[in-house]
Amino acid sequence: MLSQRCSFARASLLLCLTTVLFNLTGCTKKPSEPKPVDLKLNVSVPFRFVAYGDTRFHDPNDTEAANPAVRLALVKAIAAANPAFVCFTGDIVYNGFDVNDWKTWDSETSIWRDKKIPIYPALGNHDLHGGEKIALGNYFQRFPALNNSRYYSVRAANTLTLVLDSALAETEGPQGQWLASKLDKIPSDVDFVFLIFHHPPYTSSSDEKKFGGGHSARSPEQQLAKVLEDRQPHARVRFVVFSGHVHNYERHEHGGVTYFVSGGGAAHAYPIERAPDDPVQSKQVNYHYLLVEVDDKQLRVTMNRLELNDGKAGWTQPDSVKIMLTAPTSANAAAR
Repeated sequence: MLSQRCSFARASLLLCLTTVLFNLTGCTKKPSEPKPVDLKLNVSVPFRFVAYGDTRFHDPNDTEAANPAVRLALVKAIAAANPAFVCFTGDIVYNGFDVNDWKTWDSETSIWRDKKIPIYPALGNHDLHGGEKIALGNYFQRFPALNNSRYYSVRAANTLTLVLDSALAETEGPQGQWLASKLDKIPSDVDFVFLIFHHPPYTSSSDEKKFGGGHSARSPEQQLAKVLEDRQPHARVRFVVFSGHVHNYERHEHGGVTYFVSGGGAAHAYPIERAPDDPVQSKQVNYHYLLVEVDDKQLRVTMNRLELNDGKAGWTQPDSVKIMLTAPTSANAAAR
């Protein structure tokens, strides 16, 4: 009996030592990253959706972070437009770790949930403030359909939307591999591929903040633009990019790809220095949202600009562009 107990003890000790050595050599199985989800929305052409960002939902009594009156007016106008869905170009809240910011989001956008309008968000740098674990926990709690995916796709009629996380490498690593696979295998019934992410590949603004604000384009997004522009001449779809980060509105045309900067969602907007060849030459502060109207083999993107005067909302449409499945002969041929 004693011999059996000793043998059992030796076997247990050997098992423990083996487990310790296995762990020390790095052979433990790491938790796998969530597989990016492929969402599908049951709509048919024609349909419309909204794209915008940099809303910075936050305590409405704190007007340093954003303009709460603008934010509410935009939310109400978007609800009244009855879009099939809303795409966010990032910086939904002021501080991603702050549960109170997310509670402001919950309350101020309740009208969208009442109308059952789906929301497809991209992560912005403010959404990740305060440590990713807490910030992402708050984020995914609001968007359970993402299944913890930081990047994902959405099919809607003749469109494919690829939502990226520009806090990660867009053209390298797991996200880059996923993106390349999606671009290699675009379904035959897709006319337009939309890419939604926070940092813009092209912008007239810069880190010099000549007029009080702005950000320069970063190299990872410039590399992504090159990937798209290399593919566009050989693609049977049109690529359209929506980003934010710069608190204004911009539209750029490069290599057959149309790029929109929509960061006028309520974070304090600022004028930017426009390059001479920019299609949009506004010197103004532009709080706005983009209405995207999709039809068969064509779409129109219209900038809806908000100006509050004594609390009353005034709306104009300073820029609108029609994008055809067949590339136009010049950058501005389809613009009105």
